[in-house]
Amino acid sequence: MATTPPHRHAPERSPARPRGARRFVHRLLTLAAAVAVGAGMLTAPAYAEPSVDEIEAQIDKQWERLEPTIEQHNKVRAQLKTNKKKSEELQKKIEPLSLETELAMNRVGDLASRYYISGPPQDLGALLVSTKPGTLAEQLTILDRLAAQERKQVEGVLEVRARYDREKQKLDTLIATQEKQTKELAEKKKEINSEIKRLQASIPKTVVSSPGCPTITGVVSAAARTAIRTACAQVGDPYVWGATGPNAFDCSGLTQFAYRAAGISLTHFTGAQWNEGRAIPRSEARPGDLVFFFSDLHHVGLYLGKDMMVHAPRAGKPVQVASINHMPIAGFRRPG
Repeated sequence: MATTPPHRHAPERSPARPRGARRFVHRLLTLAAAVAVGAGMLTAPAYAEPSVDEIEAQIDKQWERLEPTIEQHNKVRAQLKTNKKKSEELQKKIEPLSLETELAMNRVGDLASRYYISGPPQDLGALLVSTKPGTLAEQLTILDRLAAQERKQVEGVLEVRARYDREKQKLDTLIATQEKQTKELAEKKKEINSEIKRLQASIPKTVVSSPGCPTITGVVSAAARTAIRTACAQVGDPYVWGATGPNAFDCSGLTQFAYRAAGISLTHFTGAQWNEGRAIPRSEARPGDLVFFFSDLHHVGLYLGKDMMVHAPRAGKPVQVASINHMPIAGFRRPG
């Protein structure tokens, strides 16, 4: 008798998810991801690129720090050069004094030694005979007088040499200090200048034209006319720290160059130039005068009249004509 095989039940399956529901879930996840990304973008800070004017303002701010350093460096270098020259001159004076002292000391010692040990030399003997001394005591008195005269000469020489030695020691100490200052100022200048160069590199390259100097009328001396013509001929030349021409300048280098052409010597340092001219009130300022800025006198230009000047502004800005009213004016000086 045939047996009926047992009935096998099929395994239970999860109810199938409708296709529309799957599509809905996918869209929902995509939308959630987009919202999350969008939220992240909204929370991220947005930085606007600085404008050219803003960058120039930053450079001007850095330059206010740098230019006093440059002019102080110029001052120390000028003083250092002067003091080294003085030290060399003193050394030249000291050397013959040292030799003269040594020779005089030798003469005193030799005179005493020769007289007391081996008798007076012929020249001394002749002197003793001519004075007709009658006793040894008189001879010794003459010898003492001669020796005292030599000692007096030695003392005079030693005194002068000691004074020169003291002066030279002071100068040498000052020179060492100024050499250290020069190095420190150069390092400071390098640091600030690198920041200015970094800022300048971020400015879009543009073509900048500089106007020539205006026509000048009025009372102007021959030296001032020459200085003005010379300075105006440099409009467009680059600013280079420490430069005195003929193709690049810093502020005091330009005024020095301009007046050198007129036969008037100025020191390459604004502080010295302030003292190398006659003080002029602003109401009496005329073309050719030097105009100084800031309380520490760290900038100078050549005045052209009508509140205009020609000057070397700063690194990145060439020699140009500009108003004197953009910086605090310290005063006017008239060279010559």
